[in-house]
Amino acid sequence: MRLKDKVAVITGAASGFGEGMARRFAEEGAKVAVADLNGKGAERVAADIGKAAIAVTVDVSQSAEFDAMIDAAMDRFGRIDVMVNNAGYTHRNGDMLGVDEATFDLITAVNMKAIYHAALRVVPIMERQGGGVILTTASTAGLRPRPGLTWYNASKGWAITATRSMAVELAPKNIRVNCLCPVAGQTGMLEKFMGADTPEIREKFRASIPLGRLSTPLDIANAALWLASDEASFITGVALEVDGGRCI
Repeated sequence: MRLKDKVAVITGAASGFGEGMARRFAEEGAKVAVADLNGKGAERVAADIGKAAIAVTVDVSQSAEFDAMIDAAMDRFGRIDVMVNNAGYTHRNGDMLGVDEATFDLITAVNMKAIYHAALRVVPIMERQGGGVILTTASTAGLRPRPGLTWYNASKGWAITATRSMAVELAPKNIRVNCLCPVAGQTGMLEKFMGADTPEIREKFRASIPLGRLSTPLDIANAALWLASDEASFITGVALEVDGGRCI
């Protein structure tokens, strides 16, 4: 019960890493706002968790929808202790010059601007409460970029820098800010990361990870759980590599 009586808002929580976090946080006593653009998926996860969860349909790139998500969590639970910026988007692996402007704008809106939206809304709430945790799902791509994912890589590098800068500025408010850097995992974005999903390309990806496998939602959820818990009360500004040794 490491998150007993805590309230967490998790974006991108209808599948993949976000779903893993929502389920794991709830197992450890948290009340969870399961937020996702996929409303039906969010409802499925929240229903599985039970009365400790609510589902919220949200496009995190839109400030009004982000505000409505936070309002829904506050109306239901009365506080927010953990804000997890997990929703993400990528272009398909390929030539950097082949990424159209609309796709570039969506990457920056979801992977970058949503962190700004979160800060504007949750920092005042956490400050009134005496502290809190902001956690972002970045990527090993922001530390050790993979070829063919230039604009995605850059957005995750931005997220890591924002995390570190926010951590310094918000430390006097007792708000800890960290990010996770997962290696590629079994999520809906894997096929885009690889460019195409074939056994040969999967094996090439696995071969770049010393521990010999892709990440799983549970791997990421367990790391997020620790960073969100009081066990990590002296940890802030960290980009935690959850990568099987990929960044070595």
